[in-house]
Amino acid sequence: MHDYQRIADRIAADILGGRLRPGHRLPPQRSFARRHGIAASTAGRVYAELVRRGLVVGEVGRGTFVRAAPVPSGRALAEPATTAPVNLELNYPTAPGQAGLLTPALAPLLRPDVLAEATRTAPATGTPAAREAAAGLLATAGWRPAADQVLFSGNARQAIAGALATLVRPGGRVGIDALTYPLVKEMAARLGVTLVPLAGDADGIRPDSVAAAHRAAPLSALYLQPTLHNPTSATMPETRRRRLAAELRQWGLPVVEDRIWSFLADGTEPFAAFAPELTYVVDGLSKRVAPGLTVGFLVVPPGRAEQAGGALRSGGWTAGRFALEAALRWMADGTVAALVTAKRADAARRQRLVTEHLRDFAVRTDPRSYYAWWHLPAPWRADTFTAAAAALGIAVTPGPSFAVPSAGPAPDRSPGAAASGAADCVRLGLASAPSEALGQALRTLASLAHGTPHGTDGLPS
Repeated sequence: MHDYQRIADRIAADILGGRLRPGHRLPPQRSFARRHGIAASTAGRVYAELVRRGLVVGEVGRGTFVRAAPVPSGRALAEPATTAPVNLELNYPTAPGQAGLLTPALAPLLRPDVLAEATRTAPATGTPAAREAAAGLLATAGWRPAADQVLFSGNARQAIAGALATLVRPGGRVGIDALTYPLVKEMAARLGVTLVPLAGDADGIRPDSVAAAHRAAPLSALYLQPTLHNPTSATMPETRRRRLAAELRQWGLPVVEDRIWSFLADGTEPFAAFAPELTYVVDGLSKRVAPGLTVGFLVVPPGRAEQAGGALRSGGWTAGRFALEAALRWMADGTVAALVTAKRADAARRQRLVTEHLRDFAVRTDPRSYYAWWHLPAPWRADTFTAAAAALGIAVTPGPSFAVPSAGPAPDRSPGAAASGAADCVRLGLASAPSEALGQALRTLASLAHGTPHGTDGLPS
């Protein structure tokens, strides 16, 4: 066995035996090499082997740390991934009395004659009535899609996949925020798409970073969350939307605009209002209504419905007819509007709990949002805090889950810095836990953050 592997085995045994605890910082590689009487290159191989085994994590400019637990995949944000009593990963809001509001529209669908029709297959274009209802639901003061621009998928995630499959060939590049919705990373990997993190600031992706990335190697599209960005809750101001739209128009670059949380931000115009000929708008009912019986919407630029509909069909991502019929009735009878009103009020109440219990900390959020991006106090890091919170029965999402790794050389290194900063952050999903449990969890997390993680720098002698 190679020397570096034997040394890695000894360090691994210390980690697994609890002598090196989560959060321990290993010494710099040169110091490690001197201590063990090995070459610096051998020390580098030891550290690389520990990273490969998932036992440590290296952070640029900070060092190498013993990992508390593997960073969970984006699955945690879409389905239950933990048995923790309080789950602040999953983020589906439920309004009081929601089941009672949904029931009346479903009852007629159970009549034999209606059910026979509702259980037939549905095309990506849905039905004329559903297209008109969806266009009305998605409309804002300054933008309204034409009914023939609306397509339907099983949920918003499938609409994102359909849009990417329409716009990007395998091996293509998609510009994206350095922090983004984790499931988009998984979708891109399965579709053979390379994600390119772009430099941004408090207002969102910078137009000049798009130009720089596109000149370095052509982009096929952009993926944006300009309204209540997940995980930071940031909303891109109109001035930035206009500047970015002008930049994209120069290059003819299409945009996938994810508006799944935009229903909470009444009065905010979509990016599509500023570049309608380039923008594919993704939305859905999973957050507005419920995740178990939902429909996704994909609004395409004029003349693109056939191409995008083909991508939805070939991926098996079209909406089920029963869900489509239920959604049509909920949109038409005011149920969706009532739920939106209730959930906006609920989000505001939950944000007040964040303000009350986390006022001593650096938390980035929006009073309309159902999540919060927490910059942890030193010496906490995302993985050690996530593990410590789990030991207390609270599941949170570590910041690195949202970071998009750089792919190859980049003309602007700041996206890497933004992603690296995620190592100090966790995202709190505020929607799923009952309000009383959420308040208690936030109090517990605040108390935890005021303390310090176990462990010290260095290696045991």
